[in-house]
Amino acid sequence: MKKLSVCVLFGGMSPEHEVSLRSAESVLNNMDPEKYNIFPVGITKEGDWLLFTGRDYSMLPSGQWRTYPGNRRAAISPVRGQGLLSFEGENVVREHIDVVFPVLHGENGEDGAMQGLLQLSGIPYVGSHVAASAVAMDKTLTKLVVDNAGIPQAKWSLVRLGDLDNRMDAVLDSLEARFSYPMFVKPAGTGSSVGVSKAASREDLRRALLEAGIYDEKILVEEFIDGREIEVAVMGNESPVASICGQIDSGAEFYDYNAKYITDTSTAYIPARIDEEVAERVRDMAVRIYRVIGCRGLSRVDFFVTYQDNRPVFNEINTLPGFTSISMYPKLFAASGIPYGQLIDELLRLAREVRR
Repeated sequence: MKKLSVCVLFGGMSPEHEVSLRSAESVLNNMDPEKYNIFPVGITKEGDWLLFTGRDYSMLPSGQWRTYPGNRRAAISPVRGQGLLSFEGENVVREHIDVVFPVLHGENGEDGAMQGLLQLSGIPYVGSHVAASAVAMDKTLTKLVVDNAGIPQAKWSLVRLGDLDNRMDAVLDSLEARFSYPMFVKPAGTGSSVGVSKAASREDLRRALLEAGIYDEKILVEEFIDGREIEVAVMGNESPVASICGQIDSGAEFYDYNAKYITDTSTAYIPARIDEEVAERVRDMAVRIYRVIGCRGLSRVDFFVTYQDNRPVFNEINTLPGFTSISMYPKLFAASGIPYGQLIDELLRLAREVRR
């Protein structure tokens, strides 16, 4: 069987750059070189594209990949039929690419920007199209779509960064009138819990708004939901399927960036410690949300299940979830009978199935 040529994109100009490097290391180590010609292309924080010609993918998380001697500057051409371009002095090398796997998280990676470039190029790619990527990345737009679909979620308010400069006290008064403490404060357009805070007082809230404003001009403030944190992996195009449910015990105030990637305080339970009837409701809701947003390929959908009455409440959706060795998306499908390597095969197949 003819090998597929696969370009794996990683890094990116995003606060989640380091998470992407870890995800890409795992993806590349689990891609079968007997099936694929692999072209790893890293994007630096400064926006340079480099074709990484090494095969020691452990160099990615440390950043050593950037200075590998055989690297070449590279780009995916928006001109159809050009594929992957790399540059050797004044010479341009063109490589046909059958499918792109953008292992990119956050801004310029999963928000529709990269998807737009790949759409122009005509190269099939893993994941959702431009519109679904943009809606899922902006949590306030996600909230509007999910509200319209009648799916239960936390009450929320939108705060704009400009209001913090001109009328901070009025913003704080408005939020305190709407919500009780604690509140959750999030940048509208980041993942991996970057810039997310739990505010237990007015001064906490002030600091949390300013912290979120570093990352986005739109800030989401949500009511606190007292519940278990439940995650579901979804995969597919026209007929998506949901994995079994997993549960996160953060071991901290909440499941923040440190708990996800740096400390070892968090514990994952697969399957989740909830009744089977509740788990089925969560899985059904995950597929509904996936379809109403218009996702393709993959997403991880996060919920709370309330302690008081076992009620599922939607939290957020991630269209390019983490693929590190400890990430829930691959672990959930592994527990559902699809091991990591097979999962990659299926995502690449789904990418080539979609008309672009």
